[in-house]
Order: sequence, then structure tokens, then C-alpha cells
Amino acid sequence: MDTKELKKLVEKYSAEKLEACIAQQTAMGVNECRITGVEDEVMAELSKAEVVRELMDEGRSFAEALRELGRRIRSVYGKEDEPDR
Repeated sequence: MDTKELKKLVEKYSAEKLEACIAQQTAMGVNECRITGVEDEVMAELSKAEVVRELMDEGRSFAEALRELGRRIRSVYGKEDEPDR
């Protein structure tokens, strides 16, 4: 999913709705958010969208939320000290 698609997703659904779509995907293999594809990819995209939406709900811009998501992902992979690009 590219940035434009992610932005559309977070603008369309609340964090709660994205969480519900994650639960549906886990339980049934489909979701109301209409994200389709390989199970792991669908879960990853819905999870990213949920994090970005939560950050935006806290008052961050989409760009700021996206940078924070990137920082969090890098920290999981042990690349926390790399600068944003």
C-alpha cells in the first residue's frame, strides 16, 4: 500500500473501525474496510492505518503520524538511531 492509499484509509475510517477490521480479518479472513490480499499484508496495512489514525486523533498531521510510524517500525527492527528520510 502506498502513502496515498494509506491516507485514504485513515481519512475514511476511525481507529475503532480499523481495530474492528483487524479483528474481523483475524476471525473470518475478510474485513469491512475492504482491504484484500495476502493475510499478512492485509493485517500489516490495517495495523499501520490504525496507528497513523490514532496519532492523527491525538493532533498530529498525517505527515507527522507517518514519520512516527516509520520511527516505531525501525525501532522494532533495531534501526532506531537511523534518521528519517
